[in-house]
Amino acid sequence: MDFTGPQVYRGLADLYILWDEVEDGLPLPKGEKEVPLVIADRAFREDGSLHYPSLDSTLTEKHGVFAHASNGMFGDTILVNGAPWPSLEVSNTRYRFRILNASNARAYDLALDPPPVEGPSFLQVGSDGGLLEAPVPHERLLASPAERFDVVVDFSRYRVGQEVTLVDRLGAGATARVMRFIVVRREGEESAVPERLAPEQDFPRPEEAEVTRSFQFVAGGAWGGMSTINFRVFDPERVDARPRLGSTEVWELSADPQHPIHLHLVHFKVISRDGGPPGPYDAGWKDTVFVRGGTVRVAARFDGYRGKYVFHCHNLKHEDMMMMANFEVV
Repeated sequence: MDFTGPQVYRGLADLYILWDEVEDGLPLPKGEKEVPLVIADRAFREDGSLHYPSLDSTLTEKHGVFAHASNGMFGDTILVNGAPWPSLEVSNTRYRFRILNASNARAYDLALDPPPVEGPSFLQVGSDGGLLEAPVPHERLLASPAERFDVVVDFSRYRVGQEVTLVDRLGAGATARVMRFIVVRREGEESAVPERLAPEQDFPRPEEAEVTRSFQFVAGGAWGGMSTINFRVFDPERVDARPRLGSTEVWELSADPQHPIHLHLVHFKVISRDGGPPGPYDAGWKDTVFVRGGTVRVAARFDGYRGKYVFHCHNLKHEDMMMMANFEVV
């Protein structure tokens, strides 16, 4: 509460990977060809220490940041697994990359430069909540803070000796580059991406919903006010939703201007964007959804545990400025 942004910025963010027997039985890239990519932007002082514009550098009393970072901290250095703009030597085979956007506020529009001559740049095989039923091709990946994308890249479409840059189409200058892949050797291909990845998912359906709830996320931002959900700031004692254990609900999430919205405990299925179909990056089980203005409708089944949990914007400055609320599963 109040200090999530600077704590994550100082390193309290990482990923862990879970496998099961379904995944173990797939011929996806494994071993050294299954690589986590934790992407984050940071700013450094001349002595190499991290710069974060906290009003209180001790993080013990006064929360908040200086005005220039009121809409989130954006660094000028892109880190992958803690290293600035790294390079990875690869063979001319498929690699599986488990991508986490661990930035405080920056969203990434990731692409390969140059793109492959034929075929998609990325073949998505998993999302926030695990394997997709079937792979989804992408030329680019739009990843907001806390979203995860599990993708396969086929480097056989590049010649040995070629360098491929993972770029951010939303960045500029140094922040437009993320990392490089260097194809250094030929190898026989031992992996494949099957047409069916996981059994048919039992996604919650909107027609099963007991309740539909609407939540509007509005940032205080440049005018210095608190960020709100339904124009109310976070109160640890207030509960804004009480879903029944085992029930399905539809939540309508609206954003001004744009927010990555994250629910604790529960995964959900995106069912529509602004009255139309889900977007290209909404496949599978999600727990974070990027709402870029307008309204996203999600169906969630609250079949985990009873208790009180939070949902919030994952732009951590907005969260620290009170864009968070409680729900209690009863």
